[in-house]
Amino acid sequence: MAAKKKAAKAGSKAAKAGGGAFAAGKAVRNNDYVQRLIEDEDLRENLRVAFDSSKKAYSRISNGKGPQAIMDDKKTRKEIKEAASSFKEAADTLRGTKRKRKAKRGGSLVMIIIVGGVAAVALNEGLRKKVLDTLFGAEEEFEYTSTTTPQTSSPPSESVGAS
Repeated sequence: MAAKKKAAKAGSKAAKAGGGAFAAGKAVRNNDYVQRLIEDEDLRENLRVAFDSSKKAYSRISNGKGPQAIMDDKKTRKEIKEAASSFKEAADTLRGTKRKRKAKRGGSLVMIIIVGGVAAVALNEGLRKKVLDTLFGAEEEFEYTSTTTPQTSSPPSESVGAS
């Protein structure tokens, strides 16, 4: 009788486990993130690159150098940077947000042009005069003529002193 109870209990656990796996599979199938992972090839590629870069960086760090490899080894830093950027792109893809890199590059290019132009105007006197003449008009040059006549100087009067 005890053997029958154990067998029934084991069968019951197996049924529950099977039911749980079915429910889990159904839940996964309805998950938006899993669907994006299945359908989006770029997302899978970003995750693969991030995983590979992380694995390479970890192997370089655990190669005996320890965490100091992050500071000293350029390849390790490059792998970590690549992994981080791939993880960020994958996260942005999962969230449904895309970074607008072209707009950012254009903004920084405009800023560089403005700073360069200001520096050129500040350092080059000829260019500065052209810009000021264009903005405010050319300076009028004039000659100053005095309308007053200069006083003639009289010789200083000698003072008679007690000599």
